[in-house]
Amino acid sequence: MHVLPSPCYVISDAHLGFAPAEMERRLIRFLRGLQGAAGSLVINGDLFEFWFEWNRVIPRDGWRVLAALADLRESGVPILMIAGNHDCWGGETLREDVGVEYVYGPWRGKLAGWDTRLEHGDGLRDVEDRRYRALRTVIRHPWSMRAFRWFHPDWGTALASHSSGASRSYSARDGGAGLRDVAQRTLLSDPSVELVVFGHSHVASLERLQGGGIYANAGSWLDRPTYLRLTPERIELREDDGSAEGLDLHTLDHVAQESLS
Repeated sequence: MHVLPSPCYVISDAHLGFAPAEMERRLIRFLRGLQGAAGSLVINGDLFEFWFEWNRVIPRDGWRVLAALADLRESGVPILMIAGNHDCWGGETLREDVGVEYVYGPWRGKLAGWDTRLEHGDGLRDVEDRRYRALRTVIRHPWSMRAFRWFHPDWGTALASHSSGASRSYSARDGGAGLRDVAQRTLLSDPSVELVVFGHSHVASLERLQGGGIYANAGSWLDRPTYLRLTPERIELREDDGSAEGLDLHTLDHVAQESLS
């Protein structure tokens, strides 16, 4: 089983390339502050507004964040990056040059001692995401990726950024309820899962659901710089306020599910 050590920090949905410059600078300061403080880091999708790796070219946006991530990885902190719907075309640059473990969700393992299912969250709602699931099959197909490489990087980046705009400029219209329902079904169907972590909705959440399992969402740095911090004892939803600790918004203790059933 995959294991990421404590304390484990989780961020998602920064959308670099669309996000304001001040937000990017804030994220860089946050990442640099994790050196010596974090046991591991999870980026749960959509770090970039758009990411694609041509043979010798990568998007310019977010390169300082990539440098901060590379420094963090070289300091000994393992980094897991889940592919989101905006940055699902990663590869050699992220894995070999930056050093992150770049995977397509879902990911199952231990986050700071919590038995966790981790996924970005796109395409999981039964009805609302039906059309998107069909589109996702096409755009993630290897043939589609090969064809896209024939576009000049400037044209390809402009085309992808324009077509993806509507999916990152607002929080989920259902207030995150759809992904919460998916998390509830996941927890009830597999009692061995203690924690389900999604992103994508841009709605920060930390809630103990029916049966005792926990649903968590780190939210979006576009709207508010929130993140999750996990230790074997508890999980915390925090907001970056420039300090080393951040602002504690909500905390849940690691209580055995059996005692809550």
